[in-house]
Amino acid sequence: MCQSVCADSLTEMVLFLSFISLSSREAESFKEQGNAYYIKKDYSEAFNYYTKAIDMCPKNASYYGNRAATLMMLSRHREALEDSQQAVRLDDTFMKGHLREGKCHLSLGNAMAASRCFHRVLELEPDNSQAQQEVKNADSVLEYEKMAELGFEKHDFRMVVFCMDRALESASACHRFKVLKAECLAMLGRYPEAQSVASDILRMDATNGDALYVRGLCLYYEDCIDKAVQFFVQALRMAPDHEKARLACRNAKALKAKKEDGNKAFKDGNYDAAYELYSEALTIDPNNIKTNAKLFCNRGTVGSKLKKIDQAIEDCTKAVKLDETYIKAYLRRAQCYMDKEEYDEAVRDYEKVYQTEKTKEHKHLLKNAQLELKKSKRKDYYKVLGVDKNATEDEIKKAYRKRALMGNKTLNLKEEEKKFKEVGEAFTVLSDPKKKSRYDSGHDLEDDTGNVGDFDANNIFKAFFGGGGGQGYSFEANQSSGPGNFFFQFG
Repeated sequence: MCQSVCADSLTEMVLFLSFISLSSREAESFKEQGNAYYIKKDYSEAFNYYTKAIDMCPKNASYYGNRAATLMMLSRHREALEDSQQAVRLDDTFMKGHLREGKCHLSLGNAMAASRCFHRVLELEPDNSQAQQEVKNADSVLEYEKMAELGFEKHDFRMVVFCMDRALESASACHRFKVLKAECLAMLGRYPEAQSVASDILRMDATNGDALYVRGLCLYYEDCIDKAVQFFVQALRMAPDHEKARLACRNAKALKAKKEDGNKAFKDGNYDAAYELYSEALTIDPNNIKTNAKLFCNRGTVGSKLKKIDQAIEDCTKAVKLDETYIKAYLRRAQCYMDKEEYDEAVRDYEKVYQTEKTKEHKHLLKNAQLELKKSKRKDYYKVLGVDKNATEDEIKKAYRKRALMGNKTLNLKEEEKKFKEVGEAFTVLSDPKKKSRYDSGHDLEDDTGNVGDFDANNIFKAFFGGGGGQGYSFEANQSSGPGNFFFQFG
């Protein structure tokens, strides 16, 4: 009986060993096929065969190591990390396992854990040049992390982007580094780049709260506030303690409400209230460049309505400093310059607008400003007579009568004669409907037949003040009496 039991046990042992041997051979076969596919860079098939090998022999460290290498090539670094860790748990002397674990940690941005793994490799194989280089890479990533942290505190966002770019050369799968880079790109106004980085993360991890926050931040800074709020709310669902998303959501809602209140007050004609509301909105978030540019322009529009022209110009200047492409702000500032008769500045703004958007309206505005500039460089006959540009014929005559008879004791004889001639010249042009029309249109009267300068101020004076019977006046200056003293004699 005893011999029978022993024989049965021996048979079972032999069968078990045979099964193990068969399983090992089959597992090795799967591994070899996996290796062949790996060499061909068909990593998906290599993964399948390494998985089959593991299923046959789940205690073999090298199979996990090979599958980890394949997963790394497939950019599935977290799964690769798990396989590498399992490999070294099964065999702590498995040098390739420690090396791959370190590379996974580094790719995922955990440089300190990576460094520990690489040092373990060097304990097993002190001359391993790959591990030596990877230690340097891990140290560099740690250094760039520190520099980026300092840069972010100082709002040196360009420095942060630079550091993250360098760090990502070794930590290519680190979402944390990518999100920080994307956030800083958004702060620098490089929204398409920031959106692209955040979208790449969300394609791999749709629940990533940080990436959702950055997407919202880009939309917020591009003045798409409603869409931005949606992303902030989504980020808070994924990460309820996300303080940045919470603050940004609050700012976005407050900014929208205050801006809309200002717009309503403006439409209602309540300009003082609108001015205050836009001013309050500008204090909510100094980093929101695009929205603040619009708020400055809006406040400038209100300022022009309130006749605060200098303040309006200042606000429009702030708007274009924030957003150099903001056409509306250039147009508003140009109109303010026109109102102040500062035509050089108006022409510069309209030229900028027309270069950007060559529309008929912008061309008309530019030509009008250029005309006013040209007119401003001529003698202003309206100012010479002291009348408004819309003065009637009678008002022009009255003004001439007053100016022609009025002396100026502060002027010497020569200056007074010049002034008298200017008054006559101004009256000649403004009292003639044809000449007045051409003058108002900006034409050079000197180019006309009959030069405006070809006249005698005395003849005009005589014709204007002359009485019946051919009697007229003659103009002379009383040189002995000093400047400012005229006497008029009947001719």
